Amino acid sequence: MARSPGDPHRYLRRLPGGDASSLAAWIKHHLEALAVQGFAERGLYSRSRDLVRFAQWCAEREIKAAAEVTKPILERFQRHLFHYRKRDGLPLATNRQRIWTAHLQGLFRWLARHNHLASNPASDLELPRKQRASLRDPLTIDEVERVLALPDVGEPRGLRDRAMLEVFYATGLRRMELAQLRVDAVNFSRGTVYVREGKGRKDRIVPVGARALAWVQKYLDEARPAYVVDAKEPALFLNCRGQGFSEEGLTQLVRCYFKGAGITKVGSCHLFRHTMATAMLDNGADVRFVQEMLGHARLETTQIYTHVAIGKLIAIHAATHPGAKLKKGSAVGEEEEQ
Repeated sequence: MARSPGDPHRYLRRLPGGDASSLAAWIKHHLEALAVQGFAERGLYSRSRDLVRFAQWCAEREIKAAAEVTKPILERFQRHLFHYRKRDGLPLATNRQRIWTAHLQGLFRWLARHNHLASNPASDLELPRKQRASLRDPLTIDEVERVLALPDVGEPRGLRDRAMLEVFYATGLRRMELAQLRVDAVNFSRGTVYVREGKGRKDRIVPVGARALAWVQKYLDEARPAYVVDAKEPALFLNCRGQGFSEEGLTQLVRCYFKGAGITKVGSCHLFRHTMATAMLDNGADVRFVQEMLGHARLETTQIYTHVAIGKLIAIHAATHPGAKLKKGSAVGEEEEQ
């Protein structure tokens, strides 16, 4: 099976010690309650990471009980997030600070709702202003083809990698979704793949395209058997240990091919997703169909891509704007002189 994004217990083991009324103990109970409610492991992992780090920050300041956390303390932690610098020296993105604060709000809302606290100190906490997502330049068609041509398809690894890259480009799947893709998810007769529990634990069916399917079939026939360790392993794409890829493993693989193709644009797996969406919109696809392809819950998320899908707008401008074309045989400046 493809490896999970992370075990929540890995971060829970870092919680500072304390009694049953400690902040650390209540964080554990809160995450257990979310798990019982059916929260996805990926979501639990990110919450556990943020809440554990908050508990560690509190412990460093001798704040150990949940009841000791006040609104001023939470606001102080928000200032800490604002001034925090990552290993590369860059600050946390505003949206990342929003998510962290929202996780704290969820914890204290749960504590107050279930009468574990007399009041909710995070009830009036203000979130940082949400930043509008800005998309980087997508790959050009030439860049895509350069990347796809790099794997040595004469050996199993190259054939596997070519099939994966083709699926990324054809479908725009998230790396998590491709890592979890199963052999039985590919429907060759319909030309689709079935995405199980994508983001938000939602399933969807995505068209693939004849070229990507042909490479997947060739991989299944000629390369995948060389990687099989357990015949019951359901993952479509297998690593050298015969297991499904981790998300980080996919990132490293794609970055390696980007480097080999001389592509310096920022991004890896998600850049294929971005490129697919932009190309479809540029070639006339309705934004709602692209929304379905990408598995976005909200149309507004997909509409971000329309700001970079400029090709169709340029064509429409050239065809409809009276001043868009230079008269045949005229040079710049001649029209003004006449």
